[in-house]
Amino acid sequence: MGVFQLESGGMRKLAKELQPNKMSDISAMVALYRPGPMELIPMFLEGKKNAKKIKYLHPDLKSILEETYGILVYQEQVMEIANKLAGYTMSQADNLRMAMGKKKKSLMKLEKEKFIKGCVVKGYSKGLAENIFSFMEKFAAYGFNKPHSASYGLIAYWTAYVKANYPVEFMTALLSAELQGMAGPMREIKMSQALEECRRMELKVYPPDINKSEHSFSIENDGIRFGLSAIKNVGEAAIDSIMESRKAGSFTSFKDFLFKVDLRRVNKKTIESLVKASAFSGFANRATLMHHYPIFVRDIASLKDDKEKGQFGLFQQSITASVFQDNFEKMADFPEDDIYNMEKEVIGFLITKNPLDKFKDIIAKKSTKKIGEVNIEDDKKDVILVGLISNKKIIKTKKDNHEMAFLTIFDETGSIECVIFPKIFTKLKTFIGINNVIILKGKVSNREDKLSVLVDNAVQLK
Repeated sequence: MGVFQLESGGMRKLAKELQPNKMSDISAMVALYRPGPMELIPMFLEGKKNAKKIKYLHPDLKSILEETYGILVYQEQVMEIANKLAGYTMSQADNLRMAMGKKKKSLMKLEKEKFIKGCVVKGYSKGLAENIFSFMEKFAAYGFNKPHSASYGLIAYWTAYVKANYPVEFMTALLSAELQGMAGPMREIKMSQALEECRRMELKVYPPDINKSEHSFSIENDGIRFGLSAIKNVGEAAIDSIMESRKAGSFTSFKDFLFKVDLRRVNKKTIESLVKASAFSGFANRATLMHHYPIFVRDIASLKDDKEKGQFGLFQQSITASVFQDNFEKMADFPEDDIYNMEKEVIGFLITKNPLDKFKDIIAKKSTKKIGEVNIEDDKKDVILVGLISNKKIIKTKKDNHEMAFLTIFDETGSIECVIFPKIFTKLKTFIGINNVIILKGKVSNREDKLSVLVDNAVQLK
């Protein structure tokens, strides 16, 4: 029961209306919200809505299945049925539950005979016992541990309440948790999903700022400020140096920053990553800063040497005031495509303008999923995706030397590899280029838990 799957308004209603005696419904939905038992959710909701539609194989099952509206949801319900109707001890009932859950055929055969015999001894007909056993067997494989469900349900309730009533605080904490809790592509996908949820909730997310960003995500006014640790190549030592230097006051210019921080800890790669992430946008655009950085750093190194040698003169303050002005000629910024690539490189996803925004109507109408929503459950299923091509590799097949391609496409929720075989590639090759936006149809492939899409067709969006 993910927090992203409930709209804020729905959560407020949930938090307001659900009383403690309704927690059993949340617990059951947690147990059902999994592959397999999800198909039972409509039946569960129908029973909740209209009690007259609930049917029991025997009245004695009502006390066990009433809380889940006639559906067998929990492992413990299997055990209760065996105990009440067939005279099993709870230890014996647990063995039955394990045999059913793991579909052990040899044990199931023995347990079925034992269950039917026990029911007959307690006065139930053999036919009814067989029907009840079949009913249990059908649902037991999907059974979930009730204490786990209750715990997860309570946490989901708390989470929904906090998100509904303290949205900025909640999303700031969530972004920080996703940043610290994972690594690699999965972290980028989770972060992208969280940022997309912020946009849906109309929460402002401010980009990195050298004078305002903290170590992690932080609350600023009515929005969330991007943390420095979310930028690649900006390590703990560099952040510590920046934060220490900022204690004396904000950086007044790019030169002022270069002079105040320890350039042994805040090295060239770190500064370039900060520039690409727009952390210095208050001083100049990316192109201007990238061009002047090598010149500035040499001048600053010379000033630092003079300071260490005690060679500043009597008029030190007036000298430094003029020296630390960014008196450079501002240049036109990089092309939009280059800026997208820079953000993708140092952050892993886009935080400024989304190149897919102008296609949002087409995406809403035609696509079946966001890229980050594709998962192993979609294996062998057809999907329609829209994404920007960030990487392309063309190879030739060993058999007949025909060209095929491997693409990486991404949107604001994540990225995925797409495979285009020779016959399809021949038709699409004219527009399969880096930074082009395409809509594609293909089949999801899961190989060793690595997802890709085998492309059937694609069209460029302009």
